[in-house]
Amino acid sequence: MTASLTALQLAEKYRSGELSPVDAARDALAAIERVDGHLNSICHTDPEVTLRLAREAERRYRDGTPIGPIDGVPTTIKDIFYTRGVPTLRGSHLLADKPDAADPASWPDDAPVTAATAEAGCVVIGKTTTPEFAWKGVTDNTLTGITRNPYDPALTPGGSSGGASAAVAAGLGQLALGTDGGGSVRIPAAFCGIVALKPTYGVIPMFPSSPFGTLAHAGPMTRTVGDTAAFMDALLRPDPRDWSAVPARATTPGPGGYLAAARDGASGDRPLEGLRVAFSATLGFGRNDDDVEASVTRAVGVLEELGARVDAVDPGISDPVDAFHVLWFSGLAAVLAPHGPGAIEKVDPSMREALGRYHDFTAADYLDAVAIRMALGARLADFHQTYDLLITPTTPIPAFAAGSDVPPDWHSPDWTSWTPYTYPFNMTQQPSLSVPCGLTRAGLPVGVQLIGARFEDLLVVRAGAALEAALGQAVPPPPIHADAPGGAAAPGGAAS
Repeated sequence: MTASLTALQLAEKYRSGELSPVDAARDALAAIERVDGHLNSICHTDPEVTLRLAREAERRYRDGTPIGPIDGVPTTIKDIFYTRGVPTLRGSHLLADKPDAADPASWPDDAPVTAATAEAGCVVIGKTTTPEFAWKGVTDNTLTGITRNPYDPALTPGGSSGGASAAVAAGLGQLALGTDGGGSVRIPAAFCGIVALKPTYGVIPMFPSSPFGTLAHAGPMTRTVGDTAAFMDALLRPDPRDWSAVPARATTPGPGGYLAAARDGASGDRPLEGLRVAFSATLGFGRNDDDVEASVTRAVGVLEELGARVDAVDPGISDPVDAFHVLWFSGLAAVLAPHGPGAIEKVDPSMREALGRYHDFTAADYLDAVAIRMALGARLADFHQTYDLLITPTTPIPAFAAGSDVPPDWHSPDWTSWTPYTYPFNMTQQPSLSVPCGLTRAGLPVGVQLIGARFEDLLVVRAGAALEAALGQAVPPPPIHADAPGGAAAPGGAAS
């Protein structure tokens, strides 16, 4: 089976002739049939198209003309990104119930990242589930149901890129495209024991523009930092439709790009010699599960062993959640507006309840939130004059019960209340990488977050690769996996 191989390992076997892209595509499609009933991570497949793409990649390898280091690798796309000829329903009946929703002609465009994935030769095996319009930090909706965690199907994989994270962790494709407006690639990466990068805003073009504005980023989700780096190199393709994207000349890495940075980080005894690192366990306002804090603290100790100079210090900020809510829920209300006054009655009930709590913002409210965002960005930019990296837990808690926006008996109904370490860095647009760093005593993954100054994406990737190499396999594969013995039987029985 090919599911346990990384993207880079798979491509190496293609080059040697030991495997072909068709082998991997067939394995991935068979794994979806066999495994995804436990997870509900994939919402659309087209085996005919997948195998056609795989055969095209197979020919390129046979002819000695592969496009690049991820040519032929099985890849999933979050059902937020436009994909030519394929419905992009965003987990919503508001889109799925339109008369022409299933008509391929209704979906004539590729998003920039979808086009870049095709140009890199990736073999798309399916689209992944999302909460409705990617609005929250877990993955369930009334259209496709509840998505579950391969470490325990009773638990959530996080969100909003929860389908992507569950698929990657379970071996249903090596690469996945996700979105991140408040933590949506990093939260599920932490919950599912994989790697995810939220790049600096504008480095990866977005189209159409997100209703959440410049909070929203596209990002790669994989099992290793090296695979994330190779995917990043492919996603840097410029696209003129995103007027807010950073010009390609400003984002093109040096020789070798992100993959070279990852390989540099993973080599040598002390690859982070002299790096200035701030470790903030709570950002000054959070509170962590003991197992999470212990795993992250151990990972920070490894950074010191790799040569980094680490100080335990908070960045001197307060929780910007109120301002984030103004920005976030103003965007969410804008999503529903084109669907008419009755749209609110047709959406995720918890979305309806949240919009009942956060609505009727004025222009002054919005401008005040923007001012808080700008001040936060200025404060962290100043902080990074002293420290190259800021390290935090990715999330303060491990995965909790699937089908709920918050843990049982939680003090707040808001998803932001249990993920305070991710959304601040959407507000500041900084690059943030989540790397698996250990397990709780219950066997659930823990993620550590590496945050750099804006446009220091290469440094974040290099440091993440160094940490990953030193930690080894900090998080083993989940019980629900394409290559698991016994056909990936779900603990305690299959998820409903």
